[in-house]
Amino acid sequence: MVIRVLRDASAADLPLPHYATLHAAGMDLCANLSSPLTLQPGEIGRLPTGLRLAIPAGYEGQVRPRSGLAARHGITLPNSPGTIDADYRGEVQVIVQNLGREPYTFRRGDRIAQLVIAPVIQAELHVVEELPDTQRGQGGFGSTGT
Repeated sequence: MVIRVLRDASAADLPLPHYATLHAAGMDLCANLSSPLTLQPGEIGRLPTGLRLAIPAGYEGQVRPRSGLAARHGITLPNSPGTIDADYRGEVQVIVQNLGREPYTFRRGDRIAQLVIAPVIQAELHVVEELPDTQRGQGGFGSTGT
């Protein structure tokens, strides 16, 4: 699959997202910051990437947290996974949140999130009078045990 990428002039020196290993599912997105950005504990910010994507119809881009940032610093994405629709042509930006106990500073070129390209199936909804029974039924929120 080929995804066309338009890179803003301000991001010309940053690496394009790429797979770090042969079987990697995600490509790292980098911060296109002109100056460092510090998030205090609990604070939410939006980081630009300087990239615009033409994702083919029938696919989406999923923006997911990086496990190392989450494990070491409590940095996550509050809307994870974020969705980049196939018809979106604006700049990819990453919403980040500091759930850690210390301020965290993002710098230009930092790897801030992962981009996963995934197929999309659009469903057609039909209103019915009742749903078929299942063994689980209406049980939710821990109803299958701990």
